[in-house]
Amino acid sequence: MTQITVGALQLAFTNDIDANIKAVSEMVREAAGRGAQVVLPPELFEGEYFCRVEDEGLFSNAKPVDEHKAVLAMQALAAELNIHIPTSFFEADGPHHYNSLAMIGPDGKVAGVYRKSHIPDGPGYEEKFYFRPGNTGFKVWNGPGAKLGVGVCWDQWYPETARAMMLMGAEVLFYPTAIGSEPHDTSLDTARLWRRAMVGHAVSNVVPVVAANRVGTEHDQTFYGTSFITDERGDILAELDREETGIITATLDLDRVKRHRAAFGFFRDRRPELYGRLVADI
Repeated sequence: MTQITVGALQLAFTNDIDANIKAVSEMVREAAGRGAQVVLPPELFEGEYFCRVEDEGLFSNAKPVDEHKAVLAMQALAAELNIHIPTSFFEADGPHHYNSLAMIGPDGKVAGVYRKSHIPDGPGYEEKFYFRPGNTGFKVWNGPGAKLGVGVCWDQWYPETARAMMLMGAEVLFYPTAIGSEPHDTSLDTARLWRRAMVGHAVSNVVPVVAANRVGTEHDQTFYGTSFITDERGDILAELDREETGIITATLDLDRVKRHRAAFGFFRDRRPELYGRLVADI
């Protein structure tokens, strides 16, 4: 039997990067103590979610992967705890800026960087001002007995992201997130939609999904938490509510998942020759 124990963190952040790293580090330690081999913090945990406004001064917070405080701290921690930590960060690459994720392995090294592919742009989530669309393509990484696929926030809404990672061999999907209230419509609550989209990826790809979100109110934006882990059926194995700070973990039986995926036949019955419209630029 091949098993993997995964974890997700949910917490609030301030603009004190050192305090945020300390808080995340403490929770990563606790998750590892519970047996988690892969621990997922929320998106851009280095600070408050800054994309609610357009402020050119904030570009100075972006750093190369080998200089970013959050990445360096998680590298040291991953090596100490012998775990994987998918680490979201604001990346500077010469004159370009990306919403990126460093996959840090148990040796403390960065196995690779994924740059967020889908970049939102709207009230409270003005990411196109800060980030170029990712140029890495989707990625999967070798994990503890499993291949790990990671999308970042807005990627989570796209079935193409999940399916592409599955076709690359992913066996567990991870989504670090920063999502909450919609400033343009206070009556709109997307929490249940957010969850349904990712549960749909679990069901249609027969794969476990791990989602980590932040909580708390930052200025006029309230992040709604509800982080969760599903099994390959889309059934919730662990979850947090809209306000609590916490850690969730679950142990996944990947042999069972593989059997279920084969039995459903979703990949056997694909018809890629019919899918040309999916890549049409219209």
